[in-house]
Amino acid sequence: MVPLHAGAAVPGDMSGMGVGHHPTRVRYARSHGLADRYSSWKRQLSNRIAAIDLAPDLARDIGSRRWMRGAATLIGLSALALAAWPDFSAVAAAPASSFDSDVRDEFRSQMIMPLALGADSGRRMGATNAVVQLANAPERPNLDLASTLARGDSFDRMLRRAGVGEAEAGQIAGLIASAIPLADIPAGTQVDITLGRRPTADAPRPLDALSFRARFDLQLAVERQDGRLRLIPKPIRVDTTPLRIRGVVGSSLYRSARAAGAPASAVQQYLRAIGAEMDIESGIASRDEFDIIVDYKRAATGEVEAGRLLFAGLTRDGKPRKQLLRWGADGRFYEASGVGEMRQGLIAPVPGQVSSNFGMRRHPILGYKRMHRGMDFRAGHGTPIYAVTDGVVQFAGRSGGYGNFVKLGHNAGLATGYAHMSRIAVRSGQSVRRGQVIGYVGSTGLSTGPHLHYEMYRNGVPVNPASVRFVTRAQLSGSQLSAFRAQLAQLQRITPGAALNSLEQDSAVVEDRPLREIDRLERRQASN
Repeated sequence: MVPLHAGAAVPGDMSGMGVGHHPTRVRYARSHGLADRYSSWKRQLSNRIAAIDLAPDLARDIGSRRWMRGAATLIGLSALALAAWPDFSAVAAAPASSFDSDVRDEFRSQMIMPLALGADSGRRMGATNAVVQLANAPERPNLDLASTLARGDSFDRMLRRAGVGEAEAGQIAGLIASAIPLADIPAGTQVDITLGRRPTADAPRPLDALSFRARFDLQLAVERQDGRLRLIPKPIRVDTTPLRIRGVVGSSLYRSARAAGAPASAVQQYLRAIGAEMDIESGIASRDEFDIIVDYKRAATGEVEAGRLLFAGLTRDGKPRKQLLRWGADGRFYEASGVGEMRQGLIAPVPGQVSSNFGMRRHPILGYKRMHRGMDFRAGHGTPIYAVTDGVVQFAGRSGGYGNFVKLGHNAGLATGYAHMSRIAVRSGQSVRRGQVIGYVGSTGLSTGPHLHYEMYRNGVPVNPASVRFVTRAQLSGSQLSAFRAQLAQLQRITPGAALNSLEQDSAVVEDRPLREIDRLERRQASN
């Protein structure tokens, strides 16, 4: 409400009439603005809060209701402050740090003592004014170093790179070659070398000792004895008991197998082998048990080497559902009955698109319509051509308009043909496997350019290759089947986890690595 003072034009004002004089009235006009209403509400709220008198003066009107209200307010605020009082209990100190051997070596390397022991800790003290430069620094009597055989490197070149003289490097390489072919030493092999004192200042250091792991079961060493280098082979005892792991599938077959100790590569091979025979998603229940047997080697020096999957089994309610054993030089899996793994479908003969399908068409060279009895694939000159599935070469050579031509015979009266090759990579009567290279794309015969003409025959009659899918399974018989079953029975007698039992190490074979001078000193102090 806004007050209006005298003199303002207000409806109903009688001052201008000829009636007796009356006192001036103050009237209020109603305000409808939002800002005015908010200001009025805020003013009224402030007046009410100011009238509450929450904190009266406790020194006045002692015992009155106003004084009692103020005392209650004081007690309540004091109780709230005490409730939020901080805790002054003792603070737990940080535990004492534990130092392992690496940390202890790092602290020790900052001391002066390593300098007296050849500074073999890897740290060097900074030079000061007290350091006097020597005219000729004496060489260490011997050097212990490690050299790695690089890919494409030769053994003697690796030795020369490490500081061995050329003549001595050739002699050492000859000694090593008498025990193992140098080409069989894998790249990345580390060779520990000890070089002796130089006979003269400009001569290379002679080799005192050399040692490396030539094979998983063989350690080779070359040592200087009576002034001559001698090769010392050290056979390593190896346990070849296969690793057998069994467990319940649970919510995840992969995770359960890995948790049971199976190597990741073995689990992947297991899934591929079982997946080729059944649907893993719907065919395996959580209560089923997996049975994995892996080729496994353990050396007396402590190293282990996990190889490829040997056996893949699946059991439900104590009865085997699948038993697959790897057999033969090609590494196929066979069921317990001797039936090989199922190979379904065909692979593309070349990695190219189809340029012409099976059926009637106008011949690009002859110029008239005739039956196109196969499919043409686009491919560059020299592209490898693959056998679409296992078979036997029935023909390999020149064949009229086909040019260089290969025909493969398969099971159930089926055969495939590959034409216009630039070069043939198989011969008649040869057995080929699915995916094996049988030739290379060319443009021989009646051809306008490099491509592959691919045909398929059923009982000698050409058929559309796109309408046929192969399903092949090998079958063992006779002596092979007997040997297969004997191998299967031998693997199934292996106790799960037997390959993980502790293997006694041969102290005569365990490599005696060179120790640091400071470690030798501590060992002598401990023995005393």
